[in-house]
Amino acid sequence: MAAGGEAQVPAGAAVFPLIPAELGVNPLLLAVVHATVFLAGSDQEIVQSAAADETVERLAEYLRRLTPAQIKAVREDMTCLVGYARQQKWPKQVVRSLQSFLADYGIDEEGEA
Repeated sequence: MAAGGEAQVPAGAAVFPLIPAELGVNPLLLAVVHATVFLAGSDQEIVQSAAADETVERLAEYLRRLTPAQIKAVREDMTCLVGYARQQKWPKQVVRSLQSFLADYGIDEEGEA
């Protein structure tokens, strides 16, 4: 544990920043985004690639089960996240990843899975 009771995150671990509750973004969506960032973005020394790839694919499969109304809500939340990322001056690569997150996992622009 590091000073203050927090564990040190090892080098090579991809960690998504904490999103404030005040943004109103669905906590389940945030959990999926955080898990996906960790699994897809961490070095092989941190996460075994084949296991991470399979898990990310399962997360994508579950996202594709969303109803059109749920996808609409998720899109609104992702727009909110992108705005927050820009406001916080996150790196452009992170902002682009948020913008393309749903399309990257098989949800097209028309809101269909």
